[in-house]
Amino acid sequence: MNFSWTLTLAFFGLFLGHGLGGALVGGVIGFVVDSLRQSQRYRVTPEIGGFIGPLFALLGAVAKSDGRVSEAEIAIAERVMTRMGLTTEQRKQAVTSFNQGKQAEFDVTPAIDGLRQWVGMRRDHAFPVLDVVIETVLAEGHPAPEKMALLRQLAFALRISDMELMALMAMKGYAWNASGSRRGPGPGGGYVPPQRTPQGPDPYAVLGIDRSVDDRAVKRAYRKLISEHHPDRLGDLPENMRQQAQSRASEINAAYERIKAARGFK
Repeated sequence: MNFSWTLTLAFFGLFLGHGLGGALVGGVIGFVVDSLRQSQRYRVTPEIGGFIGPLFALLGAVAKSDGRVSEAEIAIAERVMTRMGLTTEQRKQAVTSFNQGKQAEFDVTPAIDGLRQWVGMRRDHAFPVLDVVIETVLAEGHPAPEKMALLRQLAFALRISDMELMALMAMKGYAWNASGSRRGPGPGGGYVPPQRTPQGPDPYAVLGIDRSVDDRAVKRAYRKLISEHHPDRLGDLPENMRQQAQSRASEINAAYERIKAARGFK
């Protein structure tokens, strides 16, 4: 373990006139900082094989949740395999897991828990995983309530709020109302048709905010989102997931620029 902050703050505590007591306090604070930095260093996402099984099992379960697996849903699973550059063995694992997920008696809990463990404390790695699942949820357009229920279960396990999930779906041109009031079928939130203009999806939905918020709230929402979605934060994720994150960051930036232009602030 690197004790650079421990030694540095102990030194400052000692020589800033606080004697041994100051050195002790500074050393304790520095040790806490070094410990946090060390724990962050070990929050490295496992190798890609760590999430192939649970991810494709969940995709199979989502596809089957409304009673049938469509060609569009199968095509998405195949595209994801190709984009991830899976080896022959990894592809076999993905196909096997997808078929297991399609079984009527399949329990999604272990698959979701596996993804939660793979993501760990890295919320920025949770968003690319959700991206892939959202593709399957929206494969046939208007999602069935059963699909949305599984998506929200995954989001909850990955510590992603309904508001953040709404923003992710808005980036794909789908507006979803997670409040108790419903404007469409399905429990636990309403569904409204995609709201996309020639300039792109509703910028307020992309930032996960209401149109009535003030400029400061807009800026705060933008800074929070872009800090979590920026591809430079993703480290060792597969290249296709980094590309998805880059596209998502571009959507966030575009939404913010549209709101700035409409409101006239800098």
